[in-house]
Amino acid sequence: MATKHFITTPIYYVNGEPHIGHAYTTVAADVLARFWRERDGAKSVFFLTGTDEHGTKVAIKAKELGKDTKQFTDEIAGQFKAAWQTLEISNDFFIRTTDVAHMSAVQEILKRLKAAKTPQGRDAIYESMYTGPYCVGCEKFLTVKDLIDGKCAIHKTIPDQLEEKNWFFRLSDYLPQVRTAIEKGEMRIHPEERKNETLGLFGQGIDDFSISRSTVTWGVAIPWDPSQRAYVWLDALSNYITALGYPDDSKRVKEWWTGADVHQLMAADILKFHAVYWPALLLALGLPVPKHLHVHGYFTIDGEKMSKTTGNVIKPIELVSKFGVDATRYLLLSQFSFGYESDVRAEDFVTKYNADLANGLGNLLARVTNMIEKSLGGKVTRKIHGAPTLKIVGAAIEKLNFREALLGIWKLIDLSNEYIDAEKPWALAKSDPRKLAPILGELADDLHAIAGALRPFMPRTAEKIEKALTARPIVKYSGLFARIEG
Repeated sequence: MATKHFITTPIYYVNGEPHIGHAYTTVAADVLARFWRERDGAKSVFFLTGTDEHGTKVAIKAKELGKDTKQFTDEIAGQFKAAWQTLEISNDFFIRTTDVAHMSAVQEILKRLKAAKTPQGRDAIYESMYTGPYCVGCEKFLTVKDLIDGKCAIHKTIPDQLEEKNWFFRLSDYLPQVRTAIEKGEMRIHPEERKNETLGLFGQGIDDFSISRSTVTWGVAIPWDPSQRAYVWLDALSNYITALGYPDDSKRVKEWWTGADVHQLMAADILKFHAVYWPALLLALGLPVPKHLHVHGYFTIDGEKMSKTTGNVIKPIELVSKFGVDATRYLLLSQFSFGYESDVRAEDFVTKYNADLANGLGNLLARVTNMIEKSLGGKVTRKIHGAPTLKIVGAAIEKLNFREALLGIWKLIDLSNEYIDAEKPWALAKSDPRKLAPILGELADDLHAIAGALRPFMPRTAEKIEKALTARPIVKYSGLFARIEG
């Protein structure tokens, strides 16, 4: 029986429109999903994404725009759905934390946590007073370690000083189990640097965390204390199991969480929530920790963090308008290695598009199909040798080495173009026609291998290449990627 794969992106916060940071994570998850579906079968994957719609930031943003909060969240969630449809993301489900089913499930999760006992036999949930700094941007209480010159280290703003009675999750009692899960590989954090970063947190001391807010009105009500709302992170993290029908549909939870190969993709800024808080909550609910956390680094645009103030926010739909769907997917994943940080330079998009897609892949397909049409009457006998390429690329994809997989594909593209220049098949058509057919057959097979390897990354492009090479007769195909000026 084939392995089941449960793939998740974070659910994206709706205080702003989708940008290429969101798109990067989502396209990466989509490539993984498409690869496993093709290899292990269409029903071997459940791919989840969605939107995180509760909390103070969302309510404030809606008020600033003069909109009803639900109306605002509907609009932004719609923009995320439209962006993923445009990028041809193949998610199986799109969850919203304002979904009635999700909110009901979160309340049941809260009840179960309230009834749970920690490994030390203490109540997992307890009431306590909190006094200290609170950052609206982070949606969390801050400690001294989170402050620089009295300001939030991330948002550079002076936090609010709050004093309120909250319900707390006794995280401290679960930390030894979480740490053991990481050290023993029950929950693998990729890359290794992020694993070490997470383990370093345990030595710094991690406090119990508040699971409720009395100052928040836009959120899920605490079932035993309607004056409070669930902490937005507890609400958001729960989506990974509520989307599977937890707690009512135990069969689906067993199929896709307990019994599946779970892969959760995220950016580094939310690692602590996923690598410490989330597994502890799961343990309190009697569920296993996720098997894999894949963490990618931050990336800047032209040396600066994306910001509306600097005007350097790039929307995925804008990229698609300029480059097309598949080219955008390629440009996002070919820039830098998943798991590491890098700077993306907007002007390089056109250069890379022209070099890799128009001059590289597009030119190769045009050259080969043109020679087959003119010299072989549109017919060619293939020499099957492309399997090694597919195997190498597949191994890279499984490790989420997307850039490395693409580099491997483009190495074959470059070698094929170099082979044409070296063998000069256009000259052989006159000087030695017998040598021509095997050479073009080999090049046709290279293109079939390239198409197969590209299928998870660039599904439309792969289909176009296959159609061009299986046409009867084969004719010159020059419309794969047109050059772009400026």
